[in-house]
Amino acid sequence: MRPSKLFALLFGSLVQASQNPLTTYSTTLVDLLSADSDYTQLLRLLQRTRLIPTLNKLEGSTFFAPTNDAIQRYSLWNDYLSFPESELIDNVNERIRQTLFYHILNYTLPSFPPTGGVEIYRTLHFPRIPVEPPSGDPPPAPPWVPLPGGSLNDESQRLRAAVREGKAYVSVDAFGEQGIPTAKDPVSGTNCMLIGIHEVIEPPGSLANIIRGTPALSYLTNILPEAQMKALEITPGLTVFLPENKAWNRLPRVVRLYLESQFSNADLKWIVGMHAAAGKLGYTTRLKDATKIRTIEGNKLQINATADTITVAGSELRQRDVYASNGVLHTVSDLLLPPGSLRPDAEKYLLALNCSTFVELLRSSNLTSLVTDVDAEYTILAPRDDVLEITGGSFPDEGTDELKRSLKYHFIPGRWTTDRLKDGSLLETELVEVGLAGGRQVLDVGVSTTISSKPGKDGRKELYFGGAGVIGDPIEIENSLIYFISRPLAPPGDVLSAALPFLDLSNYLAAVFSTSLAETVKNLPRTTFLIPTNKAWEKLGLVTSYLMLSSSKKDLESVVLHHTLDSIEYISALRNGTDRTFRTIEGTDVGVSRQDNDEGGVDVVVTGSGGWDGLHAKLDLNSKANTLTETGVLHQIDTLMIPRSVQITLGNLVRAAGGGTMASLVTRAGLEWVLNGTAPPEDSEYAKLGEGIGWTLLVPRDEAWKEVNLTALWEDPKAVRNLVTQHLIPTFPPSKDDKKDRNKGGKKPRDRVGALVDADENNMPLNMNGETHVTARSSFSSYGQISFHDKGDHYVVGITGARGTKAEEDWAKVMVWGRSTVSTGKRGQYSAKGGVIKIDRVLQPYTPKWWIQYGPPAAGVSAVVLTIVALGFTVRWLYKRRESEPTYEPVGRDEEEDG
Repeated sequence: MRPSKLFALLFGSLVQASQNPLTTYSTTLVDLLSADSDYTQLLRLLQRTRLIPTLNKLEGSTFFAPTNDAIQRYSLWNDYLSFPESELIDNVNERIRQTLFYHILNYTLPSFPPTGGVEIYRTLHFPRIPVEPPSGDPPPAPPWVPLPGGSLNDESQRLRAAVREGKAYVSVDAFGEQGIPTAKDPVSGTNCMLIGIHEVIEPPGSLANIIRGTPALSYLTNILPEAQMKALEITPGLTVFLPENKAWNRLPRVVRLYLESQFSNADLKWIVGMHAAAGKLGYTTRLKDATKIRTIEGNKLQINATADTITVAGSELRQRDVYASNGVLHTVSDLLLPPGSLRPDAEKYLLALNCSTFVELLRSSNLTSLVTDVDAEYTILAPRDDVLEITGGSFPDEGTDELKRSLKYHFIPGRWTTDRLKDGSLLETELVEVGLAGGRQVLDVGVSTTISSKPGKDGRKELYFGGAGVIGDPIEIENSLIYFISRPLAPPGDVLSAALPFLDLSNYLAAVFSTSLAETVKNLPRTTFLIPTNKAWEKLGLVTSYLMLSSSKKDLESVVLHHTLDSIEYISALRNGTDRTFRTIEGTDVGVSRQDNDEGGVDVVVTGSGGWDGLHAKLDLNSKANTLTETGVLHQIDTLMIPRSVQITLGNLVRAAGGGTMASLVTRAGLEWVLNGTAPPEDSEYAKLGEGIGWTLLVPRDEAWKEVNLTALWEDPKAVRNLVTQHLIPTFPPSKDDKKDRNKGGKKPRDRVGALVDADENNMPLNMNGETHVTARSSFSSYGQISFHDKGDHYVVGITGARGTKAEEDWAKVMVWGRSTVSTGKRGQYSAKGGVIKIDRVLQPYTPKWWIQYGPPAAGVSAVVLTIVALGFTVRWLYKRRESEPTYEPVGRDEEEDG
């Protein structure tokens, strides 16, 4: 019977009854209750709830009446009866009334107990969402009648009865099981029936409470968040088909782990919505074959019904018609989801495997497509929550571009299994960099193998991504792969930030920051930086000192930019490619070649566009190779390169050496062309030396001039010339016949090729390893040559053949040197360029004392004369001695003759 008709019937009967009093011969429910002492407590309850008039006005009714013992066991009613009348709040009365209404039918049963299996009755209980806390507002007026509406979409709550083993039960389930037994046989009155029962019938609770109390739904109970449970508690008119525990066990383990995590709320809400329908309640009596039910999420569930079974979307109905205050529950054998809808994506795996922080950051940065697209192929590098907590690793702040860059750097397109990873390889990531002109940033891979402790077994392969170690084995997810790493990865920064951790690159950073290039260098797109180490700067001595002068900023900028290629060249390409040249940001090229080394490997040699013969650098191919930057890559080299746009003269090097005094004396001597790097005047005696001559100037430090009378020296041009030329060394191109003896003291001696190469390889202006060199003074002085000696930790230089004076007057310690990039000409393929050697003393031109100069010849002549005189006297003495000796005849000779 429709609720509106019921209400009209009840209201009409009450009005009619008020006009026509009941006749004395009718027997009402109240009469039946009053006639039995087992219902005294029930009568008191009906009186307190003001329901006696309501019962009297019903035209037909059936009352399942709890006995006194039943009420005594039901605390809600028993306690209610003990409350003083003044303490009763109307909403409490309302709750009691609704419970009583659930025991009353608004029609008289033709017979009881049921004879045809389970019978379903419609009670006067119209469930409503209770008001908490209870309100003091009273209902409209007595007599209290059930009001249509409520949380069952205008339907009243149902009640079932059945007979088992000859005994009648009420409030049974859909299969006639459980329930409350009757306590008394039915008693009939005028249009009414009274049936005594052993217990109070508890009205069904909300769907949420029903689900919590159903053992077969314990898994769902455990994973549903409280908010979803609340929705199942207060949402009216729901028909739900919920999967039993075994259905969830058929899901992949990782999906279940994900659903059990705190991050699956949205998916669980969707899953429940796919199993729930709103509108007309779906009792099994209404589930007809081939009908469809539309769920809250919009999908349609196909119903197939036979005499024995009912299936919903192919899943068998197990528990049926479990009544609830806001709907009806059925349990099913499987999840009612479209195929592939719970296909495990990377996000579910990450959440299930304790990478929730990583996933949360992806969600906050709108990057969830990287882990939810099941068809995409990615290698995902994810730090677990426990690793982040232990190591203190962290990501950039939420909402920043840096966070997005960092997260994308953890995704490598493609499925990179362990057997595909090679040590030193670079893999492109999902991070697209502006500084790479829209190219993808790369990530370096490290692979090493540990030695197994068990003989005959291979060691474990250790993997590293961007320096972060891999923890455990990778997790395979259809098209993707997850590696758990020991810390978050930071995308490469600008080149200056990338170089900063390397203490050996501090000179390069100082050079950049001393110019105006810092911002330029950081933002140059698609570049390779060949950064010289500190030793590389130190190796060039005075050249570096010159470049660091405030007046040399333009040349320093050119040098810095000459170390910046305008393309990205990783080590593998430089090491394995062919010899070629690369354009630099400075504008000139550098050459890259490969040379076999003594260890059986290959050196990558880089040669700048300028400098001098033999000036080349080697790339560090080991631990410092491929330092990534946001605009490309950084490599370290062991020698500073000089572009041809930078012309370093002897004058530049003299300034760097602090040799102002020497520079003035050179100019005073008329040799300023030496400082300027130009050829000597055509009428100069030095022009006659020929082409390809380089000049090296020995420059005493300014403190060394304290012992020299500079005023007197300045006034004596000849003395100035003698001193300057004593410090000026020409470097000659090698002779055609390298084995030919050099002209001792001649004007045009040739340097050995080997000596020149030794000097070039050590960035020396000339060879200082035990070599003797002529000076500009050698053409007019026998003591113009100078000699170098290697003392182990330093070199010394002195005037060749100088003697007879204190030793310190004739030699000086070499402090530092530098090569010039300027030459006066070329001979063949060799360019002699010279340079400056800074020394700690002034080498005074050597002139021997008179006894040194004439003593040895005089001593020699005297020795010869004395020898001749001595020889004469000896001969004369021997002669006189012979003449003075007497002549003797043998005794008896004459007698012998006579005889």
